[in-house]
Amino acid sequence: MPVDVTGKFITIEGGEGAGKSTNIDFIIKFLEKNGIKVLQTREPGGTPLAEKIRDILLDKSETDIHSDTELLLMFAARAQHLHEVILPAIQKGIWVVCDRFTDATYAYQGGGRGIDLHRIAELESWVQGELRPDLTLIFDLPIEVGLERAGQRSAPDRFELENIEFFKRVRDVYLLRASQNPDKYAVINAEPELTQVQKELTEVLNQIVMNS
Repeated sequence: MPVDVTGKFITIEGGEGAGKSTNIDFIIKFLEKNGIKVLQTREPGGTPLAEKIRDILLDKSETDIHSDTELLLMFAARAQHLHEVILPAIQKGIWVVCDRFTDATYAYQGGGRGIDLHRIAELESWVQGELRPDLTLIFDLPIEVGLERAGQRSAPDRFELENIEFFKRVRDVYLLRASQNPDKYAVINAEPELTQVQKELTEVLNQIVMNS
């Protein structure tokens, strides 16, 4: 899938309770203040069809979804999302900010579920071709802190009901991927007060804006 990309593609990742939603609002406003046209979207989801798949994946009554089915549903939703929303936007010069993308699949289905990362990489190449994010922001904090915050936010979905070992594996894969490609990833410490988190975030965003 070679594409003539003129917009930037920024993805936002992190475990439960890491404050992604609050910081995505901050990111969108920061980019718009710098004169950048931005499209905000999310995964799984982002299109009517993909949102229906999201509902299935997050439904805590769906207790019998096999890990392979879960993985394939993730990429099915992603394929639709890419062709209907993400690719058309970046080809028009719009910056896309996406709440979760393929790194979440490596972390949750790879780390959490134990699916071979090479299998995920094969699907990534098939569905995405050459497209990869220009920048992935990983909001990181201790598992116990994140789960406590998430528990205060809303009723848990199917993933949030997993045990602490699951989330430790998720975090390990996120940090591993960031360490393997530091030019494309930034790990943001999400544990401190929001003002401190967003100060660190501003420094990272300034770099990508200045280099665009």
